[in-house]
Order: sequence, then C-alpha cells, then structure tokens
Amino acid sequence: MNHDRIHAREPAHHRDRWSVGRIASVAEQDGHCVVTVTPEAGEAIDLVVTLAVRDLFVSRLDIEEGESPVGERVWYREHGGNTP
Repeated sequence: MNHDRIHAREPAHHRDRWSVGRIASVAEQDGHCVVTVTPEAGEAIDLVVTLAVRDLFVSRLDIEEGESPVGERVWYREHGGNTP
C-alpha cells in the first residue's frame, strides 16, 4: 500500500510539492490511521498513514499530550493510500 505523507512542521525541502491544510479528524481504520485534512482551498481529503506516522506527527504538533490535534495545521502529500 502506498501511504500518504504528513508533517507537523513545514518541510525544509521541495516545499512546492507539499499542500497545507488543517486536521478535521483523526481515526483508526483497518489497522491504519485516516487523517481528514481540510486544505486552505478545496474540499476535505482523507490521508492514510501508518499508526507510527500518526504518533510521530501528532507528537510534533504544538499541543499538550492528550490534546486533540483537530484544527492544527499540517503539510501533506497524497500518494494513493486512500483505500486501506
């Protein structure tokens, strides 16, 4: 499966390849994490990442431990992992 990419901080390289959005929801589905992101312009997108990637990017957000990441800004790239 090709997973999508997501970062809590602006990438330092290839910035033109990344889109910016805000997290609308985070859920587990079929052993993966589905992060719904609302881009600055456009409709919500479901990104599929591993649970380890979810843990990593959430830990890098500027939120308190246990606080919801909903509403936080992230950078993402779609890679076709939208069907777990």
